[in-house]
Amino acid sequence: MAKTKKTGILLINLGTPDSPSVRDVRSYLSQFLNDPRVIDINPVGRAVLVNGIIVPFRAPQSAKIYKELWKEWDGESPLLTYGIKLRDALREKFAEHEHIDVEFGMRYKNPSLEDVLGKMEKKGYDEMIIFPLFPHYASSSSGSAIEKALKIIKKWWALPSIKVIADFFDDPGYIDAFVDRGQQYDPASYDHVLFSYHGLPMRQLDKVHPEFKCADCDCHLAFKPDQLRCYRNQCFETTRLIADKLGIPEEKYTVAFQSRLGKTPWLQPYSDKVVEDLAKNGAKRILAFSAAFIADCLETTIEIGDEYQEIFEEHGGEKIQLVESLNDSPKWIDAAHNIISTHLEG
Repeated sequence: MAKTKKTGILLINLGTPDSPSVRDVRSYLSQFLNDPRVIDINPVGRAVLVNGIIVPFRAPQSAKIYKELWKEWDGESPLLTYGIKLRDALREKFAEHEHIDVEFGMRYKNPSLEDVLGKMEKKGYDEMIIFPLFPHYASSSSGSAIEKALKIIKKWWALPSIKVIADFFDDPGYIDAFVDRGQQYDPASYDHVLFSYHGLPMRQLDKVHPEFKCADCDCHLAFKPDQLRCYRNQCFETTRLIADKLGIPEEKYTVAFQSRLGKTPWLQPYSDKVVEDLAKNGAKRILAFSAAFIADCLETTIEIGDEYQEIFEEHGGEKIQLVESLNDSPKWIDAAHNIISTHLEG
């Protein structure tokens, strides 16, 4: 009889400051922005830019925003809260399999991958599944999380076999979970639907397919199977799948990208500009999805829910309704369980 393989499942999300204090936000931003996969420029230039300009000036401002976020979520970081809830829910799902463990760590700050993987190393796993909680692959998120985990694991004396879940942008369970969220708001009753994804510098997209420029690709018209790791390609496909299930016609929705940093070109159109233009053109009510995030965070609750609401009102709009992220919804927990299960051996 074949031996049951002892399996460790590692969930990874981006990270969050330990508190909304300026000190903790500064520490988080320093760790995050000094990652060469996040700001992919000359190391000396990155060090000067991040440590001499961005972090000193941005930390106090970001701390205020984090305080707003935590206030809206009862004094806690939603990214951390829902990461732990997902871990605990999956532990229950796999409870009958004593050989399967589920852990959760952050790429930046705590619970750190060093601490979580240090504990996992002692379990002596036969195999591990690394599951970054980013639906769409990007080198600065999924790639960084995977690289960090592998750098730590490769130092172990006894190496397990390893599987990586690089993305799940078109997973039926993930799509259905967002469809379920959207159905609660009756999309047909809104003037327009915005699908807002986290932005990326264009240079990072071009590195994915160096044989041609992202600006020359027409993945916004149809999915390109030969460009499977292209973030833009994946975002448009997620949008099509959600919109199709919700019956949203193409002319009633827009895909846009938020959270740009610096003056270099990023993925366009920019979400804040789209919101402004929609208001100027007479839209009064917008329904906004942010399907790049499986848990609510600064980019959803504050950027879309508060900042974009202000922009919309300023130019004549009335209400932007944010569709909540998946958080700890039963459909998302089932989807995550099924995604992992398909990667389990035996």
